[in-house]
Amino acid sequence: MLRAMNEANSDVWTGGLTNDLSQVLLSEAQIAARVGQLGRQLAADYVEKDPLLVGILSGSFPFIADLVRAMNLALEVDFMAVSSYGDRTSSSGVVRILKDLNTSIAGRHVIVVEDIVDTGLTLHYLYENLRTRQPASLKVCALLDKREARKREVEVDYVGFHCPNEFVVGYGLDYRGRYRNLPFIGVLRPEVYRKAE
Repeated sequence: MLRAMNEANSDVWTGGLTNDLSQVLLSEAQIAARVGQLGRQLAADYVEKDPLLVGILSGSFPFIADLVRAMNLALEVDFMAVSSYGDRTSSSGVVRILKDLNTSIAGRHVIVVEDIVDTGLTLHYLYENLRTRQPASLKVCALLDKREARKREVEVDYVGFHCPNEFVVGYGLDYRGRYRNLPFIGVLRPEVYRKAE
């Protein structure tokens, strides 16, 4: 059975997509509280620095939207889209930039906003790519850090939650484009993705 969700959504999110989950890992309330804390920490750390937050599409969109609303300072937002998973459940290690930034980051204080860091392969590529563009500083903020899955060591400067080595979905995280709209994060049942591989 799914672990109890917060009361406001317990009736709305039963059955359907939630039947594919083995448990709710992080409730909507837990996520909201932690994202608020991260936003306030970033706002304190970047006073008068006019940071540029770079959301990595598509998984980061709910996270970055909530994060910037919790940051009471001048900032800008841009997005990149990369591909290293396709329809697989693990990174291939081959990273392609599908959408690049709209603006130069030279001399800017840049915060890369990721939904999850697992193998580290995609983030390492992104970090090295962005570093060559000569930002004033370059930091990483990830909602989830799945350290057990690391294949390449990367620095994650701001972490929302440490994540067990499970396939998780919800709050922007997907499997084959589904589950992004869940307001909480849950563990996808292995039979759901194994039957498709």
